[in-house]
Amino acid sequence: MKYAVECRNISKNFGRTTALSDINIKLEKDKIYGLLGRNGAGKSTLLNIVTAQVFPSSGEVKIFGETPYENDRALRHLCIVKESGMFLKDVNVGDALDIASSFYDNWDNNLAERLLREFELDRRKTYKNLSLGMRSQLGIIVGLASRAPITIFDEPYIGLDAAGRQLFYDALIEDYMEKPRTIILSTHLIDEVSNLLEDVIILHKGTVKLEGNSEDIKNKAFYISGIKDSVESHVSGKKVLNKEEFGKTMAVAIFDSISEKERKAMEADDLIISSVPLQQLFIFLTGGKMIKRGDMNE
Repeated sequence: MKYAVECRNISKNFGRTTALSDINIKLEKDKIYGLLGRNGAGKSTLLNIVTAQVFPSSGEVKIFGETPYENDRALRHLCIVKESGMFLKDVNVGDALDIASSFYDNWDNNLAERLLREFELDRRKTYKNLSLGMRSQLGIIVGLASRAPITIFDEPYIGLDAAGRQLFYDALIEDYMEKPRTIILSTHLIDEVSNLLEDVIILHKGTVKLEGNSEDIKNKAFYISGIKDSVESHVSGKKVLNKEEFGKTMAVAIFDSISEKERKAMEADDLIISSVPLQQLFIFLTGGKMIKRGDMNE
């Protein structure tokens, strides 16, 4: 199978600092991926390597089976929208879109014009006179209108209010349904985008902490709460991410499968089972203390 993006044993060092360590991921064609991680986790470094803006210290990247470095054919499959911006300060919005249209083989000018109207972005304004939110709007328009086979949004909505971000999400899913492609969303606004993501990659300290189908991941993340002794008995042997005690009661977060038999047994002991939201799971995996199997009984 030829993957849209394939990273094999990617590592990146900046002097004595290791930004990425032995990254192995395979991104399929026509899927929406979430690349999640705390600040400094290595998300932007990985995306810069994928888009041939930075060389890895070791390992290799393939874009539809080809290395992207000094390979115009491979690079034309890519569009990356970055938080840091894309244009010279004296270029106006209209010219910026004209310039962008020359880079992308699948550029959709009608979509660009429609989004320009929906965001109410003045095409006469120069980039240096745009607010941070307006610069984000321009980047979003370029990313969506590019219709590049691999479209990457690296924290593209800095400065946008909730309404502006929702407009982006709605436009993204609408255009994806019409013209599927591989989309990578690198973001910290996990709750807002969780329903958009088909697959999730969580980076932590330069390594892949978790990777998989978002629904499969959600179906393994649970809160179990009730009388302490009963909770401890039922989660024994499970991967426990977090626990809190309240007198004789306890609430734990687990990342593990629960069979129908186990669920019925928990409910029979008056335990409450609920889902852990993706953002909270992310916090447990990258921020809180990981409790190892068996620690509950120590």
